Amino acid sequence: MNALKLEQVVKVYGDKRAVNQINLEVGKGEIYGLLGANGAGKTTTMRMVLGLIYPDEGQIRYNGKGYSKELNRLMGYLPEERGLYPKIKVSEQLVYLAQLRGMSKADADRNLKYWLDRFNVPEYYDKKIEELSKGNQQKMQFIAAVIHKPQIIIMDEAFSGLDPVNVELLKDTVKEVRDEGASILFSTHRMEHVEELCQNITILHKSNTVLQGNLKEIKRQFPRESVMLGTDGEVTGLQQIAGVTKVDRLETGYKIGISDEKAAQEILRTAMQQRTVNRFEVVEPTLNQIFIKAVGERHE
Repeated sequence: MNALKLEQVVKVYGDKRAVNQINLEVGKGEIYGLLGANGAGKTTTMRMVLGLIYPDEGQIRYNGKGYSKELNRLMGYLPEERGLYPKIKVSEQLVYLAQLRGMSKADADRNLKYWLDRFNVPEYYDKKIEELSKGNQQKMQFIAAVIHKPQIIIMDEAFSGLDPVNVELLKDTVKEVRDEGASILFSTHRMEHVEELCQNITILHKSNTVLQGNLKEIKRQFPRESVMLGTDGEVTGLQQIAGVTKVDRLETGYKIGISDEKAAQEILRTAMQQRTVNRFEVVEPTLNQIFIKAVGERHE
């Protein structure tokens, strides 16, 4: 049984369909990517999953059950906008929020100390939120989302405002929560994060699902349009090969655009006739390229 399942979910505001018959399933211990440009329907979908608003059509199931007050304990939410009170101490605020989710004060305090240690900031226990940097405020927001050990977590732009070191730290903790069995619906504009964390995705555009499924299988549906060639010197004649659209010289070789994958073997033959080849890769499309194609082709 999937932890979270949306079936033919519709949300209408006046004469506008904000979400149109979306279906998706998030398994236990899975990070599922929900993608789309601004106004695509992501936020409305997440609000429905959280029970903040209700679908006009369709069903949302949590561990096979409909909406109930139990969701308060089952769900965790990391919003894009920081929502913690700036003038209240970290410990007072996060322990209280965990208690609202059904956790005892002692358990909440123990979990808070665990997460502060996990983030290498135990000294923040008695600090006010406003005394922390924006990145560390985001860490506290993350703790607020997971402190009560929810089964289903909604993460909206989870790594917003973090430097690269802290992005890696938070990615590791997201994986840790996943490995403990939590199901995560993950929304972001950073496609490289989705590629690293998610196996399955849905891309929304103007309230509709335009692409959905296993990320590896989706990539196989799109042509590979570039070759990375590493050589010990200059290679001539690449631009004249049939199917080559562009040749960019790099310090270590070439990045070559192709319109036909058959061109790749001719590129390799041409290079090997002239130089020692130390890298040859027909590059699969990035999720960012796939997103642009899936959404861009549908712009009016």
